[in-house]
Amino acid sequence: MPLIPARLARAEDGTLWSAHYDDVYHAAAGGLEQARHVFLGGNDLPTRWRGRDAFAILETGFGCGLNFLATWSAWHDDPARCARLHYVSVEKHPFSRDDLREIHRNWPELAPLSAGLLAAWPTLVSGFHRLDLDGGRVSLTLLLGDALDLLPQLRASIDAFYLDGFAPSKNAALWSPNVFRQVGRLAAAGATAATWSVAAAVRDGLAEAGFACTRRPGFATKREMLTARRERKVMHRFDAPTDRRALVIGAGIAGSGCAQQLARRGWDVDLIEQADAPARGASGNLAGVLRPVLSLDDNRLSRLTRAAFLHARRHLARLERDGHAVRWRPCGVLQLARDARHEITQRATIERHAYPADYARFAEREEATYLLGHLASAGGWHFPGGAWVNPPSVVHANIADGGTRIRLHLNTDISSVAREGDNWQAVAADGTTIASAPVLVIATGADTLRIQGAMALPLRRGRGQVSLLRAHDGRALNCVVTRRGYATPAVDGWHCAGATFDANDTSTALAQADHAVNLAHLEAMLPGFSDAADAQALHGRVGFRPASPDKRPMVGSLPCAHGAGATTALWKVERLPGVLVVNGFGARGLVWSALCGELLAAQLEGEPLPLEGELADALDPARFALHGARRDCSDGDE
Repeated sequence: MPLIPARLARAEDGTLWSAHYDDVYHAAAGGLEQARHVFLGGNDLPTRWRGRDAFAILETGFGCGLNFLATWSAWHDDPARCARLHYVSVEKHPFSRDDLREIHRNWPELAPLSAGLLAAWPTLVSGFHRLDLDGGRVSLTLLLGDALDLLPQLRASIDAFYLDGFAPSKNAALWSPNVFRQVGRLAAAGATAATWSVAAAVRDGLAEAGFACTRRPGFATKREMLTARRERKVMHRFDAPTDRRALVIGAGIAGSGCAQQLARRGWDVDLIEQADAPARGASGNLAGVLRPVLSLDDNRLSRLTRAAFLHARRHLARLERDGHAVRWRPCGVLQLARDARHEITQRATIERHAYPADYARFAEREEATYLLGHLASAGGWHFPGGAWVNPPSVVHANIADGGTRIRLHLNTDISSVAREGDNWQAVAADGTTIASAPVLVIATGADTLRIQGAMALPLRRGRGQVSLLRAHDGRALNCVVTRRGYATPAVDGWHCAGATFDANDTSTALAQADHAVNLAHLEAMLPGFSDAADAQALHGRVGFRPASPDKRPMVGSLPCAHGAGATTALWKVERLPGVLVVNGFGARGLVWSALCGELLAAQLEGEPLPLEGELADALDPARFALHGARRDCSDGDE
């Protein structure tokens, strides 16, 4: 379902008001004061987060973000605060960035925090959005869409609940038994809840969820408010690791992304690379394409690439703001229709999903020609936020961002890995131990690393050749174009065109036949863009990309070799202790890497996951161990 943003409106007394629900967003006596009294005070904050490594809050109804800003402000000002604050909030009708900026002017004392939130504010499309704030110490996970759909998809252990929907009489769904069942499912041991409502349905719902309720003095004209504490035993329990050390094997786009996210959480990482520098493999191309995948049915691949694409853009922007030399240009990407039938599908997809224009739209052929600065063969999807990205610059920025917590080992060949006690050891050919740690992350890309007792993952090693065409005044290209292949604007004096994919070719040498294929695809997209000189001059690069059967990455704990037998449940698959994998990026490493690194780190830390549960499962490497897994390869590509 397309998101319907909230509209900025005010009641007669100036209080922020929702026309959709015919209710105010906060008390007329003061929204900030209400947030502090009801939600912070009602959950005994900041006292309860003090001395903790991490603390997680779930809010029902983000609204204008005032409760979040009040919480962030209290955390920021508390010298005894927890190391990391996780704030999760669901919102069916989010405000636009411009409306939030206008609303937040009412609280100038929150201006610095509001600016940080607005800088990270996501494109308003449905799904989970993980925002990285306060140097990574505060994470805001926005669940944009219907709470009844999204809360069951949340995987988290929540310490405090802010129950702040519109009044039960105005928005009964957000106070329904289904929502309270999710509150009970997500509650950590000793969890608390607070709300301004003392309605019987709220008290009964919390009681059913295992909470004991208490009435307290309310705010302003509200005589009472409700607080609650979890009394029922919590069945799920996750103990965050105390020994935060990891080996990450592979310093490409996948490994560097994992190492960076772990380092930001206080882990010490040994990043091991067999080449003489990072990004020497498939991550070494001059430029790659950053864009999502759309589909008429909004299948898993589409939802995953939407989340990953938007997360990657936020990640790149954050690296830039922090002074890292990331080379990318959000010039937009045009995905031209392959034929008349595909154009019909493209138009129908945009019409059905009503995406915001800054995410995806359809451009007619004439507009596509204008946007490209060259004759386009057809119209197609335009992604205004799409970009070309230099992968090596991202890899180096990720490693630099990790600072001294990442120790890089270059020219280091691993002969084997073995478990000794509680640690995994990376062993060189001469038998010496390169490094050891309780956690091992395998991010070797197309270079397979076998571990005794581990399941062999179904990766295909595909040879990809990119052709480079010299830029000159006769051929300008303003944005990236894709169809059956892609082409970029000039980067360092070269246009990148490609790329082939051959799972049966192991040659590292440039091939004239593959060059011809790239040029043919280029001519089909941009008639007259290449010339005879391009056909004769062979410039480019060969890399080997790891791809999975279903075109989705593999992120998570590595299954044991004996697999799952006849089971169809991921949680029943036995895993190799302390071993995780992040692989199978295929041709979309730039899209996948940032979100997959975030997901892997969140899994290790027991944080709220940055993806819907079913999408996290769709990336679990154990999916290939399940009975009938080979039939689970149905997601279309484009």
